[in-house]
Amino acid sequence: MTTIMKAKEAADQVYENVKQHVEEWKGRGHEPRLAVILVEGDPASAYYAQSKQKIAQRLGVAFDLYEYPQAVHEEEIMQQVAQLNADADVHGIMLELPLPKHLSATTIVNAIAPWKDIDGVTPSNQRATITGEAGLYPATPQACIQLLKHYGYPLEGKNVTLIGRGQTVGLPLFHLLQHEQATVTVCHSRTPDIALHLHHADIAIAAVGRAHMIQPNMVHAKLVFIDAGINETDEGKIVGDISPDVAPHLQAVSPVPGGVGTLTTAILYQNLMKAIRLQKEVR
Repeated sequence: MTTIMKAKEAADQVYENVKQHVEEWKGRGHEPRLAVILVEGDPASAYYAQSKQKIAQRLGVAFDLYEYPQAVHEEEIMQQVAQLNADADVHGIMLELPLPKHLSATTIVNAIAPWKDIDGVTPSNQRATITGEAGLYPATPQACIQLLKHYGYPLEGKNVTLIGRGQTVGLPLFHLLQHEQATVTVCHSRTPDIALHLHHADIAIAAVGRAHMIQPNMVHAKLVFIDAGINETDEGKIVGDISPDVAPHLQAVSPVPGGVGTLTTAILYQNLMKAIRLQKEVR
């Protein structure tokens, strides 16, 4: 029987831990606060922002949503980021993506103070992800690793095939896997035979964003597979990078939805708690 690595239990454990930290910080006179910047125009971004707000309320975290019209000038958002950076009562800042074409996500993200960047996307945190020094690491790569550990699949000494080298998930995940003492093979669009590498892997992670690219003939029965792909079909259904037909041919697999994405949101709030601690240390 294939183990289906659903993330709800792992996410609930993270949320419970976060709630305890929230109460501790409040007891010390600090109310955890998250600021989210949302530019109108992308329904999915609006949905994710509202979802984060509901979770914040459940955790006792103060949540400020800054909404802007599609035609907003970049300078206006940059000014807002500067104000949030300077506000000691704001502990985390997130920019919902994608943005309208006239706005530069790179410029805005790079303006966020590193210790408030709970998405782990500023240059300083990208460097910390590579070196393993103190910083805020991206949530989705952390979720992949945490989900494996929750189900009792350690990474140390394991052969891991990582499919995808994108800036958001694949590249930072490569570095985090190395910190876990895994031996990592990275496959990408120029890799001629991905199945060859999967057949030699103990653990595999797909983070490509190509629906159902992994098929049954590419895997083996002892393989543990994390699906970090998020793809929307023409019918509006969310699916992963792994075909549903693959599951019976694996030792374990994470579902989409209900897998990595579920845990990612929880880890954002875990990062918020870490951000508060880092900010207090800096001061």
